[in-house]
Amino acid sequence: MAQGDPREPSRPSPYRIIGRPLARFDARDKVRGTTLYAADWRLPGMLVGRILRAVYPSARIRRIGVERARALPGVAAVLTANDVPSNAVHEDPTGVGLASFATPILAAGRVRYQAEPLALAAAGSDVQAQAALEAIEVDYQPLPGVFDMEEALRAGAPRVHEDRENLLIHWKLRRGDIEEGFRGADAVVEHTYRTQRVDHAYLEPEAGVAWVDGDGTVNIRASTQVIEHFREIAEMLHLPHTKVRVIAPFLGGGFGGKEDMTLEPYIALLAWKTRRPVRMAWSRQESLLARPKRHPFTMRYKTGAARDGRLVAQEITFLADAGPYPLLSPRVLFAALVVGSGPYRVPHVKIDARAVFTNNVPTSAMRGFGAMQVTFAYESQMDLLAERLGLSPLEIRSRNFLEKGDHLPTGEAIETHIALPRLTSLAVDALGQRTRPSRPSARVGRGIACNIQPYGRTVWFRDRAQAWIGFEVDGSLVVRAGVTDLGGGQAASLAQIAAEILGVSPDRIAVHIGDSALTPLAGGTFATRQLYMSGNAVLKTAQELRAMIVPAAASLLEAAEADVEFADNHAGVIGSVARRVPLARVVAECARRGIAPAHLSGFQGGQAPPVDLDTGQGKTFPDYTFGCHAVEVEVDSETGAVTLLKHVAGHDVGRAINPQSVEGQIQGGAVMGAGQALMEEVTLDAGNNLTTLFASYLIPTAMDVPDVRPVVVESGEGKGPFNARGIGEPPTGPPLAAVASAIRDAAGVRLLELPMTPERVFRALEARRKEKGSGEP
Repeated sequence: MAQGDPREPSRPSPYRIIGRPLARFDARDKVRGTTLYAADWRLPGMLVGRILRAVYPSARIRRIGVERARALPGVAAVLTANDVPSNAVHEDPTGVGLASFATPILAAGRVRYQAEPLALAAAGSDVQAQAALEAIEVDYQPLPGVFDMEEALRAGAPRVHEDRENLLIHWKLRRGDIEEGFRGADAVVEHTYRTQRVDHAYLEPEAGVAWVDGDGTVNIRASTQVIEHFREIAEMLHLPHTKVRVIAPFLGGGFGGKEDMTLEPYIALLAWKTRRPVRMAWSRQESLLARPKRHPFTMRYKTGAARDGRLVAQEITFLADAGPYPLLSPRVLFAALVVGSGPYRVPHVKIDARAVFTNNVPTSAMRGFGAMQVTFAYESQMDLLAERLGLSPLEIRSRNFLEKGDHLPTGEAIETHIALPRLTSLAVDALGQRTRPSRPSARVGRGIACNIQPYGRTVWFRDRAQAWIGFEVDGSLVVRAGVTDLGGGQAASLAQIAAEILGVSPDRIAVHIGDSALTPLAGGTFATRQLYMSGNAVLKTAQELRAMIVPAAASLLEAAEADVEFADNHAGVIGSVARRVPLARVVAECARRGIAPAHLSGFQGGQAPPVDLDTGQGKTFPDYTFGCHAVEVEVDSETGAVTLLKHVAGHDVGRAINPQSVEGQIQGGAVMGAGQALMEEVTLDAGNNLTTLFASYLIPTAMDVPDVRPVVVESGEGKGPFNARGIGEPPTGPPLAAVASAIRDAAGVRLLELPMTPERVFRALEARRKEKGSGEP
């Protein structure tokens, strides 16, 4: 972490608890190594579950023979698709009927990607379970597959699904007159950008345990971001929803990779069939092999600007590889569509965004959710336009920044403050003096990149969350919410919100989260939505509970209700130090009056009808947040190696509920973005995954990145509690383009494809040297 306070100087906070650094409730146990993660739970009589996965990316299954496997010692169950009551998850990830689909739980008759689950085994030990998998006989007929996005759209390409074309979805956005816009352009820049397939690479691979209660309830304790998957599992087992319970323990990271179901349906099915507890824990190799990845994008941008740098038109096409099943691809692509023009005013816009089926590994949600990929493209376009027009990167951006009240290409108005001018100034200033090159062959360069990121779910899903808050007789407090904590400190933030309103110190608040049977439902932890949704639910619940107990407090204090305040575990009179009573007495007075000092309430997120499907016009997300990163790199002209020297990450968070957590989110997101910019890539060969270990899938370590300095601007305008904005995803996008810009500044080459590995940089340098040698400009 950078030295000194990374936050922008601001006015004194009007809050007692909000805005104060608060240690995470789980920090001490995690440091001691006593925290129980999903893989740590053990139950008497527990079986070990394993998955048999397909070895071909495209094949017909002629037969799966399980007789030998079922006869082995210690084997309690061997299951195929024939043993699943309902072998499909029925979903429409668009919410408007554009991509209705039934995704199989276990492959039946057809394999569509390498590592697709074919069969399950449960046995008394891992060795016995593995022996059962090896005894299963699978007769495949290999089939032609399609592994390239462009090829998937060509006539005659192999179909991933026999009953439909390979085009999964086509989103459209139209605003203004694109031809008229380009007629008014003095400069036009047109390029194609490519981003790679990326893994979440969290510390904790997928794990979980399932068991069946005496009343027939199927319980699943698993590393998941979404406890509400109990509904899909109940449908799979033909059970009432009330007969399935999902519990999320502490998670060792998620980043979207645990948003879709991973192993939950498999352990549930095995436990339901055997009536014994079943544990499953994927190895790192299995996790890297089978888990859905970030979408690779091909993005074609044509951007026009007037002579003074004002943007006039932008024509864009996106092509995304969805793998063989929709999962969340339509939503990821839609988010990319909405922010595809960046945080800039563009009067004439045309965007066509397509996702295609292939026989590659599935792709789905990952931190940044479509907005990350497009940041690389639109910010690179801004730099190239600046060069063409003789402007600096700061000048061209500042002349086009969106302002409050401006409209996005979807036609919706930005309803909250946009602090981009301030953020860019702070980020660039924080870089300080330029570093001297470390050796003669090295060159140092700097780059900036800005971004726009939605937070919250698409508004036509009518998102909602609930929370329950109750006082104990001693004045302590219990908060219950269905949020899962992925390591971002969500529980601590909810405690701070309740503490601010009800006057209970955070150390006297117990927060219970992530249990579909015991906590009010709040949707999953994804889309940078939980502070916005569960935070507002806790705020609303606390405010309503406060109103319930104020009359009792006013009576004890012999004061007007309007003069009552709650702070430091007491009720008191505003402006009086002497007139106060412990909250425990207020709770007792409530009981005497027949008032239960507990309350359940909820928050309804933004609501609007779906956008026009022909033009993309309409309301899309509840709100947006903005950021600007500035980086300094050193490029070795002899090897192409890029070293990240400095990284400043500026973000407007509206209000920092817990500054410590905010800074941690910014730093972690910035490092994740730097990893995708420079080294991370899942490599496939005809659908076969070649990166199944961290030896081949490289991620940044402390040796690869500098201290990230977060610059936190608190505009006081956001739609979360106390005007906060979400910050989980926004820091991931800007590093992609900022690093590319810095490489251009240092070495004179512009890379249009990620990751920017030493080999790619070296090839670009060699091509530039040859151009200079041939006398070309």
